[in-house]
Amino acid sequence: MTITCFIEYRVDPSKLSQFEKYAKNWGKIIPECGGDLLGYFLPHEGTNDVAYGLISFPSLAEYELYRERLRSDEAGKRNFLFAKKEQCIVSEKRTFLRVVDTTYKQGVRAER
Repeated sequence: MTITCFIEYRVDPSKLSQFEKYAKNWGKIIPECGGDLLGYFLPHEGTNDVAYGLISFPSLAEYELYRERLRSDEAGKRNFLFAKKEQCIVSEKRTFLRVVDTTYKQGVRAER
C-alpha cells in the first residue's frame, strides 16, 4: 500500500528564495535515500507563508528506512543545517496519507 508523507511548512515569506533552495536540494537527496518525490510547492497566490512537500513510499516500513538513510546522508545533513541557519522554516507538520491506487499519478488523457 503506497503512503504519501504530506509535509506542510510555515515559511518566512521574506525568505522564500532560501526555502526554494532548500526544496531544490531535496530534489536529488530524497530519491537517493529511497523516497519517491512528488514535489515541493511554494506559495504563488493567496497565502504567502505556506509551502508543501509530498513524498511517497511503498509502505510505512520503507518510510522508516528512508528516515534512517536521510539522517546519515551528508547532503541531507547539510540541507537541514542550511534551513536552520537561514531560518526560512517557521514550523512544519507531517500527515501520512494512503493512496487510492487507481488515482495515483494519472496523467492527461488524449481526447476520446
